[in-house]
Amino acid sequence: MRRIRLRGRAWLAIGAVVLGGAGVITAASVASGPEGTASSAASKGPVKTQVDALALKGTGGERELPQQRTDAFGTLGVTWDDPKEELDGTVQLRVRTQKTGKWSDWFGIETHNDDAPDAGAESAGRGGTPPLWVGWSDGVQARVRSDKGAAGLPKGMKLTLVGESDKKSSVDVAMAPAAFAVDAEDTASPSADPTVTASPSETTEPATTEPSTTEPSATESSAPASSAPASSSPPATSSPTASASTPPTSTVPQPHILTRKEWGADESIREQTEPDYAPNGVQVVFVHHAATYDPYTHSGDYSCADSPSIIRGIYTYHVTKEDDPYRDIGYNFLVDKCGTIFEGRYGGVDRPVVGAQTYGYNTGSAGIAVLGYYQTDDTVTKATPITSQMLGSVSALATWKLGLKKIDPNPGTKSQTVNGKAFYPISGHRDGFATECPGQNLYDKLGTIRTYASAVAAPKLSSVKGATLSGTSYYTKGTATVSWTESTPTAVIKRFEVLVDGKVAATAKATATSAPITVAAGRHTVTVRAVHMSNKTATSASSYSVVGDTTKPTFTTAPSVKIRNATVSSTSVPVSVTWKAADTGALKSVAATAPSTATFGPTTTSWSTTGKVNTAVTYGLKATDAAGNYTTASVSRTAAILQETSATKSGTWSTKSSTSYLGGKSYTSSSKNASLTWTFTGRSVGWVVSRASTSGQAYVYVDGVKTATVDLKTSTTAYRQTIWSKSWSTSAKHTLKIVVVGTSGRPAITTDGITYVK
Repeated sequence: MRRIRLRGRAWLAIGAVVLGGAGVITAASVASGPEGTASSAASKGPVKTQVDALALKGTGGERELPQQRTDAFGTLGVTWDDPKEELDGTVQLRVRTQKTGKWSDWFGIETHNDDAPDAGAESAGRGGTPPLWVGWSDGVQARVRSDKGAAGLPKGMKLTLVGESDKKSSVDVAMAPAAFAVDAEDTASPSADPTVTASPSETTEPATTEPSTTEPSATESSAPASSAPASSSPPATSSPTASASTPPTSTVPQPHILTRKEWGADESIREQTEPDYAPNGVQVVFVHHAATYDPYTHSGDYSCADSPSIIRGIYTYHVTKEDDPYRDIGYNFLVDKCGTIFEGRYGGVDRPVVGAQTYGYNTGSAGIAVLGYYQTDDTVTKATPITSQMLGSVSALATWKLGLKKIDPNPGTKSQTVNGKAFYPISGHRDGFATECPGQNLYDKLGTIRTYASAVAAPKLSSVKGATLSGTSYYTKGTATVSWTESTPTAVIKRFEVLVDGKVAATAKATATSAPITVAAGRHTVTVRAVHMSNKTATSASSYSVVGDTTKPTFTTAPSVKIRNATVSSTSVPVSVTWKAADTGALKSVAATAPSTATFGPTTTSWSTTGKVNTAVTYGLKATDAAGNYTTASVSRTAAILQETSATKSGTWSTKSSTSYLGGKSYTSSSKNASLTWTFTGRSVGWVVSRASTSGQAYVYVDGVKTATVDLKTSTTAYRQTIWSKSWSTSAKHTLKIVVVGTSGRPAITTDGITYVK
């Protein structure tokens, strides 16, 4: 048997009649919003819930409800006649979950009343266990055993099931009860409720006028709160609107709160009287939990898409049309694990509505119930996960609510007094009452919630997009997008600011992780600053160097074309295109654009390509800097071949034939001082030869001046090789003469002619 300890959630339940099948109220279908939202509830209007109260039968110290099928329900609890009587015993339940169609294990729920309306504050009703969300189910079984023997159980015990008609499933099917067994557990009784008094430091807030409803996403209505009986139409808005006073202004912005209308509250079922208001405002915010339990996984987890249904179940469980000790849902606000904030008790989110949430301290406090179960025990083996969105929303809500009275949410001391007791401005339910609420895991996070309420962590820079990183700086023509990460929940952040040289260049919403900026020419320092809801700020520890650059690169040396040493063919000549490029910022690349394409690094200054023989070729280049600015340049040149037959011969030369030679023939000579002379007009020239292991040497003369001694010897035979070249800055008429050296043992040289660039 599993037992869930729900101290702090023991509400006085509604007095419902036993129903058969369909229930009292017909339900309207409502589809919950996506995970973390409940936006679709607003478009559906009030959601009608249905209540089944099934009598527990038995005598002496035992009661039970046999296993049976029911209409679909999500929330349940056990109630009894006398609200002052406690159930000293054990309540065990099983449900048939719609998720699996199977019956769950037995689980137990807490039976004691740890928080409630203050003594004498409201009328009496029925006693009861806390409401518990168990997920959509369509079958139930219950058994109760007293710890005091035969006379120890309250009279009139009923199992209350809260559902919605759109979830209605099967009709009742009687099933045989299972064997009865319980596990006893010690329980604690609540202390007597002290007289409620306001702190002497409080400033009176009149409660004689109708409070306002703050609905960020909707237009406010001026309709007054209804004082008509329950059968009358509900008011036009989820809470009344001030008609004679201006609501107080908080020190921080109000977070987004889903109104009662948006989560589908049926206003007709609550008590239609003027809400009670604390005369001196809200001094303390108490954090609670509203228990959820998944019998299938034995965890406290739930889907945020079910949050509106969970809240409607709590609301319906708390209220009845007559003789109700709660009048309305007990909590002032509710928050789910996805961080969605829900308006709770009717009366105006910005007014000090007295709830029924922290016994003895309801006047002067506001209660925030976090949906879920936040500790593990013999029933809940996996607690509800605590998310940063949840903690941030609780912090933002509490900070805003306390800010209505200009109260520091994180003073570091128990600075606020309610009913004669000092509290931290943000406290847990257990700080005011002997209870496990809000669960150890969540209670341990109260320090984090207070920290979020007073400060924001510095953002961490993550990237710059739309700019190019070169070295340690980013370069842009003027625009870039800066990205960051933030560890503080968005709920307590007002905005982000991107600073350029310490001045705000762009702002972004609290949910943003990037923002575009525009920078002027020059080098700039870029940081990101988070602005807390209290206007405190934190700036990123690191920074980006961003350079605004609108100046184009330049070719400091214009492109030129020269012969390069490589293999020549009858149709193409190997050439090199050379240049020098520079930029005032950072040169990113130089690219060849014609007659073919290639991309080179910023330090490359030459490109090996070819020229079509006797055809003018345009060689195009594009220099681009890191910011994206670019400039182009081009040069047009014609490559040509002068074969050996065009040379003036001296000495003995013979002709060799082979398809490996240019034109199929070449000249060869082993005679010392034999020479060949070519005359051409151009700006670059190369000597084309055949090479082998027996090849000799030759002198090279340019315009009558000896410029080189060239050795044609190579280990691998090669043909049509440009082995030597020379270039000039301009085109002119030149002579090229080669002379056989007559090298000992290998005197022969073989040549195909010359190549040159016109």
